[in-house]
Amino acid sequence: MAKTILLLSSIVVVFLGYKLKTVLEPPPLPPPLEEIWWGPGNPGSVKPVVKPFTINVSDKVLKDLQWRLENHRPLTPPLEGIQQQYGMNTKLLKEVIDFWKSKYDWRQREKFLNKFPQFTINIQGLDIHYIHVKPKVQNGIRVLPLLLLHGWPGSLREFYDILPILTTPQEGRDFVFEVIAAHIPGYGFSKPAVRPGLGAAQIAQVFKNMMKELGFKKFYAQGGDFGSIILQHLSVLYPESVLGFHSNMCIVATPLSYLKTFLSSFYPSFSWWYVRPEHYDRVFPAKEHFYKKLRETGYLHLQATKPDTIGAGINDSPVGLAAYILEKFVSGTNFTWQQRQDGGLKEFFSYTDLLDNIMLYWVTESATTSFRLYSETFNIAHMGLGITRQPVPVPTACARFKYDFYAADGMLTETYPNLVHLSDYDGGHFAAMQLPEVLGKDIYTAVEIMEKNAKK
Repeated sequence: MAKTILLLSSIVVVFLGYKLKTVLEPPPLPPPLEEIWWGPGNPGSVKPVVKPFTINVSDKVLKDLQWRLENHRPLTPPLEGIQQQYGMNTKLLKEVIDFWKSKYDWRQREKFLNKFPQFTINIQGLDIHYIHVKPKVQNGIRVLPLLLLHGWPGSLREFYDILPILTTPQEGRDFVFEVIAAHIPGYGFSKPAVRPGLGAAQIAQVFKNMMKELGFKKFYAQGGDFGSIILQHLSVLYPESVLGFHSNMCIVATPLSYLKTFLSSFYPSFSWWYVRPEHYDRVFPAKEHFYKKLRETGYLHLQATKPDTIGAGINDSPVGLAAYILEKFVSGTNFTWQQRQDGGLKEFFSYTDLLDNIMLYWVTESATTSFRLYSETFNIAHMGLGITRQPVPVPTACARFKYDFYAADGMLTETYPNLVHLSDYDGGHFAAMQLPEVLGKDIYTAVEIMEKNAKK
């Protein structure tokens, strides 16, 4: 009897070990993605021709906006003693709206937004809008292609201060970047899909094809927020196209990382081997960080499930659009600024800077279509591809900013086994716009390491 029990116990242990190993290992890569025609018309009906683009919004759109700003309903006063904890404080919102009505000059900003060369190209039925800046090179300076992608609620406006840094030769560097910064489909002046299914993986395919059409079979890639998610998918699905991947929002979504988080939430001492001591407060108390994440990601669940419902309201009201986006610039830049009456908005940005970004949503009526990216990515079919569980095979660099989403050192290597550069900075979610010099220098440093490693 004892031998039988021992044998059965051994079988159970081996079986459970096998099942655990199966769960923790990444799934097989999905088969090559089908190239779907996402725009109107028949496949191939529009050729991938590069066309110059200039932002030129009609007077009709601007007059309509002014009317809506002047005739919005009275704002509901905030509760006593509340700053930004309930979302956008309406006293601060009124200040921004008054500035928008009386001091913000779109025609002047239009000139500013048109200062870089802009183009569109049709890829798989979608007109993709992008900025293409070529550097003025000196002898001995190599030019490396770099694809820049933004996220939500950002836009190409995030990159206007970092573009001159990336495209100007830096002292001590023997290379500089030729930058292609693109609006994600459904954002800004990039057209949205007319049929469902355009998630991060499919958009990765679109940008791989776009870069190929522009003459770049291999390129470096950099992104934050959803730009990082898309480029992570691109690096996994098309590693032959990516020379290296730099992210200011490296995410880890593996079963092993969830297991580590679960165990260390009960036994914090378990984390000693994967969390730096100086970063302990960014992970623990686990309960507090869980509630914070829950509180700050309500938008994600809403946009991932009912994007068109929230889109109907936000797309109809410039005041609602401003409140929805600016609240993220408060909490995303420094979540402790929720306790400030001014939300800390002017610490790093001006109202003009922030309204440029908001206007790119308003004049293109892209609120709803931008929200849909969440519903097309965070669903069973797309998540079932298992791409976020795959190790990224290309050289990777992660720049972690203090008030952004955080992944501990011992978790990053699960997803990024070729992590060649890891850095930590003060700052928040919108790093390219908040700290362009810091992020720009980090990109140069990371790519320099990748270039040297490639020569070995």
